Amino acid sequence: MVNKTARQTVIITGGNSGLGYACASTLLMSSQPYHVILACRSPERAEEAVHLLRKSVMAEASVEAMVLDLASFASVRAFSAKLKQRLEAKEIPPLYGLVCNAGVQGKKVFTVDGFESTFAVNILGHYLLIDLLLPSFMKPARIAIVASGVHDPAQMEGLPAGATVPAPAWNSTFALAKGELGPSAANDDENADRGRRYSTSKLASIYLTYGLAQQLPEGITVNAFDPGMMPGTGLAREYTGLIRFMWDLVMPRVLPLMRRFITQNIHSPKESGIALARLIIDPALNGISGKYFEGLKEIRSSIESYDEERAMELLHSSAVLTAIEAPAL
Repeated sequence: MVNKTARQTVIITGGNSGLGYACASTLLMSSQPYHVILACRSPERAEEAVHLLRKSVMAEASVEAMVLDLASFASVRAFSAKLKQRLEAKEIPPLYGLVCNAGVQGKKVFTVDGFESTFAVNILGHYLLIDLLLPSFMKPARIAIVASGVHDPAQMEGLPAGATVPAPAWNSTFALAKGELGPSAANDDENADRGRRYSTSKLASIYLTYGLAQQLPEGITVNAFDPGMMPGTGLAREYTGLIRFMWDLVMPRVLPLMRRFITQNIHSPKESGIALARLIIDPALNGISGKYFEGLKEIRSSIESYDEERAMELLHSSAVLTAIEAPAL
């Protein structure tokens, strides 16, 4: 359902739960009437989220679901083509914002396109989506890319062992797409491998942000976002039963204690969703691009993340891997 008062469209990948859902709720409750599209792999879960948003925000909330599986380049292309048709037919308001929120953290498996899934979903699928949507953006427009503090070993210092993730093990984009981490991952067991693939993909998301900031057309900005630790989200769905139990049911109930004894950078999905939505809607951020935000604060990302050669290599190689004949970037 498109509310006729909505003037701009914002897409949220993986917006059916957790951070993406909270971001959608914030956008729908803002003073600006946005039309929000939840771009999700599961149509059933996405439609359920749409129903819940209309129930919790307002019955006439301008929100809908569209199918998007970032693990399939064919799905990304189909989504982009359908969205372009709807924009040109004025079925939905002009495209203003894209929140690249969807992500996976799992064991080493491969997508239908033959790429390692964590890197393919978190990076390649979003790269392709951005490139295909660029001609459809109104200007000014904004892109927000969800990263994570786990990309930065300095942010992991002093945390309990159970709250840390192995540092990124960078390799070339082609190697990472094939599932080949850098040398520091050589002796990882399955759990360490899972975490390191995730941290490496989040370092890549910052390279993607910084590279895009240099390449995007004038009037389109992009920033990276660290939501902090968010117990209660679906990120631990592939972990063991005990870890899932702690993450889903115990930790969300003791956030104040965790902030006091573990880290200040721990939030509920609602808190982080509000901060993420700010990157799309806050007038104070007009023209701000290529920055890294921890919640509401702009901070420096890791020392490693400012490698411009890696950022450019990621963009160029991603265009090849996703088979873009004439990349817009």
